[in-house]
Order: sequence, then C-alpha cells, then structure tokens
Amino acid sequence: MKIAYFDCFSGISGDMTLGALLACGVETEWLRAELQRLNLPGWRLDVEPTSRNGIGATDVTVAITEEQGHGRHLHHIEEILAKSVISPAIQAKALAVFIKLADAEARIHQTTPDRIHFHEVGAVDAIVDIVGSCLLLEKLGVERVVSSPLPMGRGFVECMHGTIPIPAPATLEMLQGVPVYSVDVEGELVTPTGAAILKTLAAGFGPMPAMTVRASGYGAGKKQFGNRPNLLRVILGDTVEDVFSAAPEVTVLETNLDDFSPQFYEPLSERLFAAGALDVYLAPIQMKKGRPATLVTVLAPPEKAEALADIIFTETTTLGIRFNTMRRLCMEREWRAVETPYGSIRIKIGRWKGEEKTAAPEYEDVRAAAERAGAPLKLVLQAAMNAYSQEQ
Repeated sequence: MKIAYFDCFSGISGDMTLGALLACGVETEWLRAELQRLNLPGWRLDVEPTSRNGIGATDVTVAITEEQGHGRHLHHIEEILAKSVISPAIQAKALAVFIKLADAEARIHQTTPDRIHFHEVGAVDAIVDIVGSCLLLEKLGVERVVSSPLPMGRGFVECMHGTIPIPAPATLEMLQGVPVYSVDVEGELVTPTGAAILKTLAAGFGPMPAMTVRASGYGAGKKQFGNRPNLLRVILGDTVEDVFSAAPEVTVLETNLDDFSPQFYEPLSERLFAAGALDVYLAPIQMKKGRPATLVTVLAPPEKAEALADIIFTETTTLGIRFNTMRRLCMEREWRAVETPYGSIRIKIGRWKGEEKTAAPEYEDVRAAAERAGAPLKLVLQAAMNAYSQEQ
C-alpha cells in the first residue's frame, strides 16, 4: 500500500498541499489540464520553484484573473462539481471536504450546513486547492494518508466576519479528535482548507508509519515565521506492515451500572459524543446476586480518554472504570449526493483496499427529506438507494 505522510511541522494550507504533492513527482501541466475540467473560469495556476532555509520547495498560487462573487453555498459547490468532467471519485472526495467545512462552520455559526455562506473557503482558489489535492493524491497512487500532529499558532486573523482568533474557530471545530500542540509563532499555521483536507482524507494522525520511502516533496507557505521554515513536507512510501499492525489505536472504557436510571443514558451518551467519543453503546448484563445491569462501553481516541472518564464519573453512579487500548480497522468513507423525487440525499460509501464494500443513505438526509415531503422514511431511503444503483 502506498502511503502519503504529511509532515506538518509548520502547518498546512491548500496551496502548500498542492506544492508538496506536485514536488513528489507530478508534472504541473498535467494538473493544469485536469483542473480545467472543472469548467470554472477566472483563475490560473502559478507554480514556481523557491526555497526556505536552503530547502528547495514548490510555491503554488491560484491567481484570480476575473472578478468573483461574494462566496458560495454548499449547493453551489455541489453544482460546480456535478457539472464538471472531473471523475466521480474525485468529485465525491472533494465534496466530502466541503461538507466537513460546512458542518464545522454551521456549528460555529449555530445554523445548518445548507445555510452556510462560504466566503474565503467558497472562493475559486479554495475549490482549486481542494480538487487539485484530490487529483494529485490519485495521480500519485496514494492509498492511505497519515498526518503528523498539527502545530497551532497564536494571534488574530482578518476574515469576512472581522477579526477572529487563531486557530480560527472553524479550524478548531474540524480538528476535534486530532492531536495538536502549541508553538510560539504569531500567525495562522493551519488554515480551514488545510484542516478540512486532512480531517477528511487522513486515515490517522501520529508518528510516521514504517515505510519504504519512495519520494518526498516540499510545498511553500507564503508567510515567513522567523527561523521556522514555512514548509509542508509530504513523504511517499510503501508500507512494510500489514493492515492490522498499522491500524490506529483506540481506548475502550467500560463500566457496569446496576443502580442508574434508564432516563439518564441518553444525556450521558450525548455528553460523551460531544466530548469526542467515537462510539457509545449499551448492553444488558447479569451481575452477582442475579442483579440486572447495563454495560456502558465508550470507544475513544487515546488523547480523549481521560476527559471521557471524567464525564462517566460525574454523570453516573459508578465507582470504577475499566480501560484497554485496542486497534481499530475502518473502511475509507466518502459521500456522494444523488437526486431523488424527495430532493438531494447523500450516500455514505465504505471502501476497503480501494473496493466499494457498502453504501447507505445518510440517515439525517433521509429523515429531513421525509419530513419535508410527508413521506415514510422507508420510501425515501429506497428512492435514494435506487438512484445510487442507477448511477453505478
């Protein structure tokens, strides 16, 4: 399996991602030709060699050549992708990145993803950055993306909404569950576009996995941060481990409850999910002296385990929690929108070793469409699956 390891020692942005991947061995003209298939006017791709602290790098700029609008909604970006002649797989990956952005922005602005009006992130340069990154990863044959923990700068940055703190709220929202660390740098190291690309496409965050190195490339950032080279390094290699030993770790927390009101399990689960739990589930068990009880199991990123244990101790009657570290295999996931008589519905697709193994309509989309149409859930779900089957 070919791995791309994103070594984000000075953060990540969309143009840095393009530069680093191009420097791994892709011709610039190939990328320009592929991006023209977006049928999106008003831009050009400028690519120049540069260096930072004596390290050769590729500097990419998406130059705007025509006056653009004031941002786009998610459905506008869906239309741009759908009307392009980019491959459906690349469209789906790019759209998943924008959906990740929309979800984060919606939570920050206390609204819904479809009402989010993208400004900087809906601009032409962000669309080119995101689609271009997906194209380059496919061209390089990358099957798995892994990233280092991400450095967080400090200070403030100007955006369409005014002055906001660094990290930007949307960036921080997307990085829930991602290991980050603070560095003494005045400025934005991880942009919303960079965060969305990694959170959507990366299978894990941590040390560089064991690999046989095949290539490396450096993408240059635009700002100077003192002696720190503002570069993103991407390292390409072939795995030397099987999928089980390379799987990311999770912490499993368990506790038995025999004196806890059933009414409180739902708010307990909600608090655990809000604090970063990967999954929460309940199972009936029989304890000593024939007492019926409930086994509460929480799957957590290792860095979230202590905070989740705090919630369990605070919200329940337990006196103890068992925990263990395990590895978890996950399918690669992507979302593809299909049109039905009830509106647009996203299909969640699971891939294993590059092959599609499962597909199912996104429940929240189905529920919302059913409520709008006054139709049974099962009919809306079947319509979505029929539409997806017809596209295959």
